[in-house]
Amino acid sequence: MVLSIFLILIGFILLIKGADWMVSGASSLAKKHNISDLAIGLTIVAFGTSAPELVVNSIASFENHSDIVLGNIIGSNNFNLFIILGIVALIFPINVQSSTVWKEIPISFLAAIVFFLLAYERILQDGMLISRLDSFILLVLFFGFLYYVYRQMKNDKSETKPSDDNFSNVKIWTYIVIGLAGLIFGGKLVVDNAVGIATDLGVSEKIIGLTILAAGTSLPELVTSVVAALKKNSDIAIGNIIGSNIFNILLILGVSGLIRPIQYNSAFNVDIYLLAGGTIFLFIAMFTSGKKRLDRWEAIVLLTVFISYTVYLVSLEL
Repeated sequence: MVLSIFLILIGFILLIKGADWMVSGASSLAKKHNISDLAIGLTIVAFGTSAPELVVNSIASFENHSDIVLGNIIGSNNFNLFIILGIVALIFPINVQSSTVWKEIPISFLAAIVFFLLAYERILQDGMLISRLDSFILLVLFFGFLYYVYRQMKNDKSETKPSDDNFSNVKIWTYIVIGLAGLIFGGKLVVDNAVGIATDLGVSEKIIGLTILAAGTSLPELVTSVVAALKKNSDIAIGNIIGSNIFNILLILGVSGLIRPIQYNSAFNVDIYLLAGGTIFLFIAMFTSGKKRLDRWEAIVLLTVFISYTVYLVSLEL
């Protein structure tokens, strides 16, 4: 137990330093190539911070732990939306670009709806299942999303300012690669040891996936977005969260389902409703203050809802 706690602390250190390097390298890359911070946040940073979910879910799918796969994806998305955005907006209210309000946020909502519909589709399959065909559909949609971001990158080039730092290409990619490594290994240390502690305490796979694993694999997103917020880089902060949520459903669930079809447990319905409702709240919040911004009072609402729901979930297990 003591060793596990120590390794978790080491994981936190790797996450914090990895996130710092990732944000610095990604921001410099965006400026050097006249690419918007939002596009970098939606792609490179989102993929990097979603890497722990990809590793954990691939292993869980291979070992046929469907509840852990589903709990990790849905729980991570809810953690990203309610906790991370809530914490970031408490630190510094997040200004959101029009394209994010009208395009990326609705895309993340539609991804959740597609996930739910595929899980409940019974025409081509027997029972509630994320089949390999469903997974292929998710991956096709994911590549469609990447194409959309590519088009955005081309359109945004003229709006970005030239780089004003002295980072060479080698230094930029060194920061990004080492940052990614720190995020991946740090996240794995935290998750593995947290799951070990939770298992010893006799907690179910569903709750492990929705809480311990979801929070653990979302730590890179948390630290990266907080660091970005402290550097007043709202585009990377919001792009990382929205991009990660889209990656989790379209890419990670798609890959997991290709490895092995995933049995869908209807007990996750409420969690998907929470995710969809939170995304709708985020969209509405963009218009409440007259500015496209997530304010502190809205952050408190997000945090309160998620913490209350998590306490309720855990109480059911006790």
